Amino acid sequence: MRHHDLVVIGAGSGNAVIDESFAGLDVAVVEEKWFGGTCLNAGCIPSKMLAYAAHVAETVRGAGTYDVDAELRAVRWRELRDRVFGRLDADREEGRRGRVESGFVTVYEGRAHFTGPRQLRIGLPDGALDISAEQIVVAAGGRPLVPAPVAASGLPYETSDTVMRVDAPPRRLAVLGGGYIAAELAEVFAAAGSSVVIVEKEDRLLGPQDETVAERFTELVRSRYDLRLGREVTTVGGRPGALRLTLDDGSTVEADMLLIAAGRVPNSDRLNLEAAGIRTHDDGRIVVDAHQRTTADGVFALGDICTPVQLKHVANREAEVVSHNLRHPHDLASADHGNVPAAVFTRPQIASVGATEQDCRDRGVDYLAGTARYADVAYGWAMEDATGFCKVLAEPGTGRLLGAHLMGPQAPTLIQPLVLAMALGTDASTLARAPYWIHPALTEVVENALLDLGL
Repeated sequence: MRHHDLVVIGAGSGNAVIDESFAGLDVAVVEEKWFGGTCLNAGCIPSKMLAYAAHVAETVRGAGTYDVDAELRAVRWRELRDRVFGRLDADREEGRRGRVESGFVTVYEGRAHFTGPRQLRIGLPDGALDISAEQIVVAAGGRPLVPAPVAASGLPYETSDTVMRVDAPPRRLAVLGGGYIAAELAEVFAAAGSSVVIVEKEDRLLGPQDETVAERFTELVRSRYDLRLGREVTTVGGRPGALRLTLDDGSTVEADMLLIAAGRVPNSDRLNLEAAGIRTHDDGRIVVDAHQRTTADGVFALGDICTPVQLKHVANREAEVVSHNLRHPHDLASADHGNVPAAVFTRPQIASVGATEQDCRDRGVDYLAGTARYADVAYGWAMEDATGFCKVLAEPGTGRLLGAHLMGPQAPTLIQPLVLAMALGTDASTLARAPYWIHPALTEVVENALLDLGL
């Protein structure tokens, strides 16, 4: 049995664990699908590259708002797709090649599962290989959840893993799910010319967002998509290219293509974790402590397979923590998941950090809410924006920021001063009054929301 000092299962954020400080060790990386993980190959990066092109297309379509005569002739989907994935696939291969040629990292391209404490079996094209290690990092990520009626139908469907690489946008796209993945990909394909139907079991889209954001976004996109809210798919019929979804109220949806964006599940069920003594939560996530250690000695975990916040920047932070802790077992670091910012790259864009209003109510937390509209600042006038807003939540008396939520252009950038303030303990009044806020920049909407707290 080949023995290594360190084995990392998963070459997404797991790949970031290993740097030159490990060069004196015998290190191995096991990856069954693609280097760079979901983010590079089928997630954050390609979806945002496509979303930016969609935004450009919609800007041209709406140019008349700004007294500009312009006409959108086409979104050249195949050229767009090839540009995006031509770059990303090259980055993936460069990353893989860099590991192979590093001189201290052995790359195993196959699926691994535990056979005992710190022992693995890897399925390779030419058979199985058993290895062991002093330390193991599990960073095997997650995968799209496929609802039972869809899986049972035997009919074709797409997920976020596959849909961005299709040869052409469908004439009719049915999207099952109402979260951020569904919203972003619906935006991309609508801009490319698809007629979109969204089927979502909740009564509004983007349910985990602050209630005001979720309500207003849902109303804004009603004119763009056929929304079937509060509904679930019971059966999928028809034939490839001509699908028929039957919903729980008896209504039907006809579609050429079905996109499943109903959530994700961790890949823990594929690893035989019991053999290693690694416990999981009820939802399948691996149990880790504050230092990313699992319940098995010498085994760490990071990213979507264990984290409660399944975002790339969280996985990257956890990779930094694991990298440090592998080398410094007597000076352990930890990751703080208390106020993790997130963004949705739709039209309009959305960004959030911390508590929502419904969180505060559910927890019995006293709070103040301050709001400001894009339409009330000068740059909002320039943009002719009538829907964007910023909401900040703060603790009465102290002004401690509890949460912040933006919907509108540049939201993922505008929220960063609020993220910094929450991380550094700067109260709302100080943040509003101590720094200069550029006039007439769009950041004034953040300043005005802070002032609206009345602190």
